[in-house]
Amino acid sequence: MSRAFTVIENEWITLADGTRLAARIWMPEGAEADPVPAVLEFLPYRKRDGTSPRDESTYPVFAAAGIAGVRVDIRGSGESDGVIDGEYTPLELANACELIGWIAARSWSNGSVGMMGISWGGFNCLQVAALKPPALKAVISIASTVDRYNDDIHYKNGTHLSAQLSWAATMLAYQSRSPDPGIVGERWKAMWLERLEKEPFFLEEWLQHQRRDTFWKHGSISEDFDGFPVPALVIAGWADGYRSTPLKAVEGLGDRAKALIGPWIHKYPHFAWPKPRMDFHAEAIAWWNRWLRGEANGAEKTPQVRAYIQDAVRPALRREADPGFWIAKDRWEAPEMAIFYVEQYGALAPGLPIAGASGHDRYIRSPLDTGTMAGEWFTLKPDAEMALDQRGDDAGSLVIETAPLAEAQDFLGQPVLELDVATEADIANLCARLVDIHPDGTATRVTVGVLNLAHRDGNAAPKAMPRGKKVRVRLVLDAMGYRFRAGHRIRLSLSTAYWPMVLPPPVDAGVTVDLASLGLALPKLGAHRVIAIPEPANPDPLPKYTELAPAETARGVERDLTNGLTEYTIYEDTGLYEHPGTGLATRQVRDELWSIAENDPLSMTGTAVWTCDMQRPGWFVRTVSTAIIACTATDWLISAHVRAYEGETPIFEKRFEKAIPRDFM
Repeated sequence: MSRAFTVIENEWITLADGTRLAARIWMPEGAEADPVPAVLEFLPYRKRDGTSPRDESTYPVFAAAGIAGVRVDIRGSGESDGVIDGEYTPLELANACELIGWIAARSWSNGSVGMMGISWGGFNCLQVAALKPPALKAVISIASTVDRYNDDIHYKNGTHLSAQLSWAATMLAYQSRSPDPGIVGERWKAMWLERLEKEPFFLEEWLQHQRRDTFWKHGSISEDFDGFPVPALVIAGWADGYRSTPLKAVEGLGDRAKALIGPWIHKYPHFAWPKPRMDFHAEAIAWWNRWLRGEANGAEKTPQVRAYIQDAVRPALRREADPGFWIAKDRWEAPEMAIFYVEQYGALAPGLPIAGASGHDRYIRSPLDTGTMAGEWFTLKPDAEMALDQRGDDAGSLVIETAPLAEAQDFLGQPVLELDVATEADIANLCARLVDIHPDGTATRVTVGVLNLAHRDGNAAPKAMPRGKKVRVRLVLDAMGYRFRAGHRIRLSLSTAYWPMVLPPPVDAGVTVDLASLGLALPKLGAHRVIAIPEPANPDPLPKYTELAPAETARGVERDLTNGLTEYTIYEDTGLYEHPGTGLATRQVRDELWSIAENDPLSMTGTAVWTCDMQRPGWFVRTVSTAIIACTATDWLISAHVRAYEGETPIFEKRFEKAIPRDFM
């Protein structure tokens, strides 16, 4: 039976240090007389406008099921006091623990709290749980990580991801926005100026930690899986950069974790693409009722792994739906591996490489702009943000492929590539892509892995390559759930560049790979059950706001053949939309440019400009934020610029510029 509820548009929660955090609460009717569990989501993305569509699709459903929803802005975000101090900092996590205690102590609370989120909220709910606040009983973590160094937007196996600049620029823009005078009143301008003056440029801190040191170990629950105390439902999508986390979570947490992986981009699965979607609300309510109410509904008996096996997916300008089927594994175990080697004629074939075999050397030095078909590291739309047809990138790669398959082969897990390599430089990048070659030649990227060869023995203490000498390397690719159909070919594509997703090392010496030594292990699907995953009843669950100006998206590659220059451009305009309940209208425009010259890795530059508008009748504010990265052989060169306007009048400006030494990058 659906329960009535009320929405508290803003509740001030005062922390022990006097900071007031702004919360929006969905409260089931009668909770004072019949206390209810609550779910906390703690983010820097602004409850008043930034996440309001998705909040308004989910928390009313929770409240109608008798579960309070508490959506709180991190300090310095939205209408909360103060200034943010970084990403997943000890202060942020301590504040979250304090919030959980505050919720549990309310007269309307039954004392049991869950924590939930996607991306930032998916990260911090795992990290907060590891701190063991007594009232936190369970979490749902979507598009997150258990290893902050290797499975986030910063670094991957020692390579430097361009998403690090993109995300630093995003956060610089997000944190530069004004609080809403409709909530904070006349304080809005003083609060805004404080943020503008004191907000950090996150990229500086991230670049000061180019190895997997204590900075990245903080918040990585993989450092102590045994100490993680609560049940965790961990969800991700194959189209997102966080795709490996659910399987890593069940491998590390065992029975405390459940994994669910769909075909999706970086969105909640009840409104994500590509379809099929899942009824996230029903799944979450059952999870909360089991762990926050003690309801005997069998949620703990859910299969440990549920995954969508993509079936011969084709790249498209817009991926509305992916063919495939859902499977369940009641218990996850290390998969049996199908081993492939390179046979004498250069094809990929089933079987083990001959022990100690060598002498089939191939030199790779990919064009520096190889990778423009890769899409984004984490994807927010099912368009060119997703990997496109790989034939263009494969032209700059060493490709090895099987004969057409006699029968379909199904895989689930993380592929592993081992081979002997050499380079004439201290450092080089190696990228490996697994590609499905359709009978008509269409090339679908199934998964990818990258390795900075200086990190071949670990990310804590990288060491230079021995010049000209072969070394054995092991490269673990991201997880996949995929069926290669009969008649298709499995291709392994190797390249030394994957730009702009991966930034180049300071030298471009190329890599020699010994194909005779190559072994590719693909994780077999193994024993499983084909299952049905319910889809949401509402195919369009997000609320509709008033459109004042339309959205626009553009993404392109331009090659200057005369000067040997490639530019990759991104333009995203959210459009101007007004919330019908608050009258607040907002717009964000991202304009990003990456550039590289064909024979010069030091020519690489990235520039991201964000324009953020907020307005009501008689009130208009704007921030324009710019973040830039360039490099020399020895340094990363970063700069930032923020300008703020009230109406047409500039009221604030600051600049930041710094050179940070490269550390095996």
